[in-house]
Amino acid sequence: MSITIVGLGPGDPTQLTREAWEVLEAAQEVYLRTRRHPTVPHLPDHLVLHSFDHLYEEAEDFGELYTTIAAEVLALGRRPEGIIYAVPGHPLVGEASVSRILTGAAEAHLSVRIVAGLSFLEPVLTALRLDPLEGLQLCDAVELAARYHPPLNPDVPALVAQLYDRHLAADVKLTLMNQYPADHPVTLVLAAGTPQERLISCPLYELDRREEIDHLTTLYVPPLPATSSFEGFQDTVAHLRAPDGCPWDREQTHQSLRSGLLEEVYEVVDALDRDDVAALREELGDLLLQVVMHSQIAVEAGEFTMAEVIAGVDAKIKRRHPHVWGERAVSGVEEVLRNWEALKQAEKANEGRPASVLDGVPKALPALTMAYTYGRRAARVGFDWTQVDGVVDKIREEIEEVATASDPESRARELGDLLFAVVNWARWLDVDPEAALREANARFARRFRWMEARVRELGLDMKAMDLDELEALWQQAKQADGRAEAEQ
Repeated sequence: MSITIVGLGPGDPTQLTREAWEVLEAAQEVYLRTRRHPTVPHLPDHLVLHSFDHLYEEAEDFGELYTTIAAEVLALGRRPEGIIYAVPGHPLVGEASVSRILTGAAEAHLSVRIVAGLSFLEPVLTALRLDPLEGLQLCDAVELAARYHPPLNPDVPALVAQLYDRHLAADVKLTLMNQYPADHPVTLVLAAGTPQERLISCPLYELDRREEIDHLTTLYVPPLPATSSFEGFQDTVAHLRAPDGCPWDREQTHQSLRSGLLEEVYEVVDALDRDDVAALREELGDLLLQVVMHSQIAVEAGEFTMAEVIAGVDAKIKRRHPHVWGERAVSGVEEVLRNWEALKQAEKANEGRPASVLDGVPKALPALTMAYTYGRRAARVGFDWTQVDGVVDKIREEIEEVATASDPESRARELGDLLFAVVNWARWLDVDPEAALREANARFARRFRWMEARVRELGLDMKAMDLDELEALWQQAKQADGRAEAEQ
């Protein structure tokens, strides 16, 4: 009882190894994963050939297919004569059925002999003139297509194996385009290591339009022209902090970077408010620099690593989205938010911390944003008005209390309550009060500057103008601002 797994090489029958030929020549029958391989017609004439091609049409997916093939090979391996199972390329390169066979054979105490074969890699590397030790990445097309973002470092080249048809190429293209530009040049390597070998270059967006794609196709994805990976950027920041780096960067600490971090956050928000995509890209880069710099300082101090930062937030996101990474079903956004709060409270309880829905709101938030966040969190657990009219009544009540306050301290307290009530009204109207006030500030600044310019043109002094004149000028400023917005 034994299993012999033979690699048939990449396609050219002359590349079949001598060991493989001797095993096949001495055999009576061979089970092929597939007959669709150029070497198969050149196998010894006396062999009885079986294949598992019929299973390809019956299986719902490749995972099920390879599991079924492995189960049949293991069953045949229990016969007194055992089984010879032949696969394209090298048995341990891109052969999912083989990995399943090895696992099952170990559990069943069956001996397995691996007869090495030339894999697809060698002829592909030869065709592309590539040295794999220069950071080459390998991935399977089916696994890549199933992802939302490619698990590839864009600073180094990659090979995508087993790109067997155009439908798969379309899914691979969409995944790659989450990281690479649509016009990024890629190369299809067709029938590597056979007389029919060809290289076809095209932009990434045309990948699934190539009719030449078949079961002997490999995709080559060259690196992006500039440092673009997270790992590459981490190396840049680590260099800044190294002895041969920048004196200023080496002196920074978590606390010294605090004000810069806040500044970068506000610059990102400003780019969002201006709907300036180019500025947003730049400011997000500056914010990322802050994140990576803090992580590098932590690494040097033995506090934590970037891998721990990412692992922590990734686990948290998956834990708090059981409707995505679990079995829980949700009816909509409101239920998602309620579940989120419940999961957070359960986490705090497990950590032995007192549970409050207000925990975790940063104390450094702007007061307007903090009020909005407090009101939103309290509403998630039912502490809210049942209708918006209740919020408006509360605002009227607070206005009256401000008007009747007898001393500056009371007026300040009541005015704070009034502002908090207005923030709740904004929440009911689905308006971000911080963004609304920033926009109002920007409008006021534009219009007031227009008034100042107009007063200078007329040779007047704004301080000497009466209220009616100022109101008329303000209305003109509003009209001018409205025309400017319409033209944009």
